Amino acid sequence: MLWTRWLVLLLCWGTTTGEQQTDKRNAATVEVRADPGRQRSPPPVEPLDFGFVPAAVYDTHAYYEPGAIGILFHMVHAFLYVVQPNSFPKDMIVKVIQQNMGGIKIEEWRKPENVVLLLEWIYYEVGFLICATVGIVFVVLTPIVGTCFCVCRCCENCGGEMHQRQRKNADCQRGFYTGSLIATSIFMIVGVLIAYAANHNISTQIKSTRRLINTNMRDLKTFANNTPAQIEYLTAQYTTAKNKVLSDLDNIGPLLGGRIHSQLEKEVVPSLDTALRMAGAMRETKEALENISSSLDVLQEGTGKLLASLSVERASLSNTLSDPACTNGAVSHTCNTIRSTLSQLGIGADFSKLPDVSRASANIDTVLRTDLSNIVQKGYSSFNDTPRLVKEQTKNIVTALPRVKGMLDKIGTEINNFSKMFPVEASLANFTIFLNQEQKIIESFYPQLDQIDFYRWITCVAVLCMVVLVLAFIILGLMCGTCGYDKQATPTTRGCFSNTGGNLLMAGVGFSFIFAWVLMAIVTTLFVVGGNMEKLICEPLANRQLFKIIDTPFLVHPAKKNFLPGLLFQNPNIDLTLGSMYRECYENNGLYHALQLETMFNINSFLNRTVYNKDLAKVFESVQVDLQDITLLEQAGRDNLINFANSGIGQIDYEEYLIEVNKGVTHVDLLSFSTDLEAQADQLPRGALENALKGHASSIRQIHREQVVPMEQAMSTLSQSIKLLQRTSSDLPVKVTNILSAIDAAEYLITNNASYVVKQETKGYIQSLVGYFKQYTEWVKNSLTAEVAQCKPISNIVDSMEIVACSFVADSVNTFWFGLGGCCILLIPSIIFSVKLAKYYRRMDTEDVFEDMGNTGNHGEQVCDIQGNLTVVSSHYYDTLTRFPRASAPPPCSDW
Repeated sequence: MLWTRWLVLLLCWGTTTGEQQTDKRNAATVEVRADPGRQRSPPPVEPLDFGFVPAAVYDTHAYYEPGAIGILFHMVHAFLYVVQPNSFPKDMIVKVIQQNMGGIKIEEWRKPENVVLLLEWIYYEVGFLICATVGIVFVVLTPIVGTCFCVCRCCENCGGEMHQRQRKNADCQRGFYTGSLIATSIFMIVGVLIAYAANHNISTQIKSTRRLINTNMRDLKTFANNTPAQIEYLTAQYTTAKNKVLSDLDNIGPLLGGRIHSQLEKEVVPSLDTALRMAGAMRETKEALENISSSLDVLQEGTGKLLASLSVERASLSNTLSDPACTNGAVSHTCNTIRSTLSQLGIGADFSKLPDVSRASANIDTVLRTDLSNIVQKGYSSFNDTPRLVKEQTKNIVTALPRVKGMLDKIGTEINNFSKMFPVEASLANFTIFLNQEQKIIESFYPQLDQIDFYRWITCVAVLCMVVLVLAFIILGLMCGTCGYDKQATPTTRGCFSNTGGNLLMAGVGFSFIFAWVLMAIVTTLFVVGGNMEKLICEPLANRQLFKIIDTPFLVHPAKKNFLPGLLFQNPNIDLTLGSMYRECYENNGLYHALQLETMFNINSFLNRTVYNKDLAKVFESVQVDLQDITLLEQAGRDNLINFANSGIGQIDYEEYLIEVNKGVTHVDLLSFSTDLEAQADQLPRGALENALKGHASSIRQIHREQVVPMEQAMSTLSQSIKLLQRTSSDLPVKVTNILSAIDAAEYLITNNASYVVKQETKGYIQSLVGYFKQYTEWVKNSLTAEVAQCKPISNIVDSMEIVACSFVADSVNTFWFGLGGCCILLIPSIIFSVKLAKYYRRMDTEDVFEDMGNTGNHGEQVCDIQGNLTVVSSHYYDTLTRFPRASAPPPCSDW
């Protein structure tokens, strides 16, 4: 079986991460943790898509559902559990095997330990032994009892006398025997049907066995045909990892430079962002100062105009209130109220005393002559140019790409050579040829198997026909006897039909004695064989206890720990068991994992020599990246920030501005004042005074609309600008100092610590390249575990054997003897009831006649034979018979 060894060796394609790589990673982790400020998680590696391993689709469904006959199987299992309730004797079987490795010798059984084992075995088999003993006794005694019964009846004993005693309860007894015999016959018929169903089930399931054999063979061929393609797919996917590494090497500038840029931008970008925000604050400051200047001009000019307009309106309104109409008693109160509010028509805020901001505005103009935003953008551009700098300074890596490609191609060649080290295709081709030949051999036995099954079926039917023959006599006897029975007829005058029924019943009794011991011998043999097969093979195979016996350490030899690896690999110390292999194959895992081939050949050393190539790491040892050319902020930008801090916006008296702004344009809201004035005018009598006051209210609204509203808008702009300047100027020198310090720190990081960052990111970049190979090796390992050479056909073969041997054969055989055995047991009451009942159906030679003996005072009995002759018999022999009354004379025999 050389092909099996090749099949095992070709699947030695598993891998785990090598110890050497683990040590390197641990050392790198310690180095990073040495500097807590620089600690960070390793960069994520882009996941690679290796696709899906070509999957094998297996056709065998090793599952059997017996259907309705399963109820009978459960009944038999329950009966066997009653006969044998003990658990599977695993320990006892192991001891028997271990103590008799050199063969069973008679003298060895005299040892105490073997005697104990024998007693334990007898105790375990006590149920079967009792039942088998009963069966043997039945087989031995049945022909003996039958012979004695026949001889006894021939001597007109044991019910052989053709004479029937008259009894009062004769009809009751006949009915009881009839009913009992019918019930017994029904149960026997059920037993025959059960046995026939089991017999037919065997023939039916044998045809299903062909389907199981064909599907298992087809699955093994699928396994053999798909495995080379799966292994080839595994080796071919190395190209995916290789191409990804070459692509990353070709784009080392964007990738490595991007890593360095991402690491440095945590310090650089925030400092440049604050400088850029300060440039925006400069422009906002310029706009705020311009708004303040323009708003002050508007407010100062508008204040003079508003003051003049309010003065004219107040004087005019005062003149109106001096009208003689206001002296009227009813009107004078309203006029006085209006007159008391004339003082509210005045200016609220005085903007002429506010300081000028022209000096600060001139300084900001000078600061803005330098475009700080442009300078900061140059810093951004300089920093974002890191990938280009890295690409220019790593040209040696790009130049070494052909050499690196050659290394990777060499690795791929070594992997391909390794996969071709074993003649996989040739071995599996031979395996396929072997399967085809074996399948043809198996199929050649199908006609013989059908013929054997036919003979078996005929034999079982013939056995059942014995019972059916007995049942036929019983049923015909019951039918003839019951239908031909006449209550008016005497035992000697019974009809032919009734007499035939009795004779048929006695014929059934005779055949029962002839066949019973043969049937019981068959039942006992099948019971012992089939019952023990169920309890010692099928049940432990179903709950996998049988595997535990085979997997018992040192079972077959004291120096060989495990049986299966010793058989397959000649290495019994491998921790491989038949149970674990079955579980893995049942879950459709790979044969590499199921056979634990990593214990024989671990591919870690191979991968450490090939995939994890040290020459590839040496290519990156010469990587040197200089970032000193990066300038984040030119000197002009620094001077610009300092000039902005010294522009004088912090010296403006913002509180004075806010006080005046918060006062409002006028003392009173002119709209409210005009509305109140109209309301008071409506209280006056209609006339010139009312119209004049309403005219003044309209004039005040016009003043508010044309002069106050523009001034309020200017005040709002002034207020917003003052608040903006106040926020901007707050600690402005400190803010500028912080910005310059942050930029200095970022430039110091780039100038002095860039080499460390470059080293760390280069190492991370190399780890990402190695990570692609790690993904490949992990994918190979997972594929070997679950997808390559899936060994479901192996577990299917075991399950199919269990289905055929136990579900198809053992259960059916056990059901057959269960039904047939019931019929054998029921033959005993059937014989008794048939003999008793035949007495009531058969025509007797003599019968009982009673008469009064006259003077003697004794009663005599006359027995009338079938010819009509009378014989007087002493009455003390028939005290228990039913007698005719003394007053009446018995009828003549001829009248019976």
